[in-house]
Amino acid sequence: MNIYLLIIGMALVTYLPRLLPFLALDLEKLPPFIKTFLAYTPYAAMGALIFPGIWQSIPGNPSAIIAGAITSTLVSVLFKNLVISMASGVIIVTIILFLGNL
Repeated sequence: MNIYLLIIGMALVTYLPRLLPFLALDLEKLPPFIKTFLAYTPYAAMGALIFPGIWQSIPGNPSAIIAGAITSTLVSVLFKNLVISMASGVIIVTIILFLGNL
């Protein structure tokens, strides 16, 4: 029985902080600066999660890492498509690694 109370308690502690802002805030009444800030938050979080992993992906080959990151960034700015930008970065890194092993 204690395990079920623990699971319910953890679910409430995890869910309530996510639910309360939706109940307390009316997005229509927020100032424009706050709306803009909240609009860019998912992109900033994604960058913060992805960027450290990029530098640890290929040890000893910073040129492939930098080329892949620059390619993915440019393609994402041009096409605004996550799949195309990630695929282009992977393709460039693969080509550089292949050419480096010749």
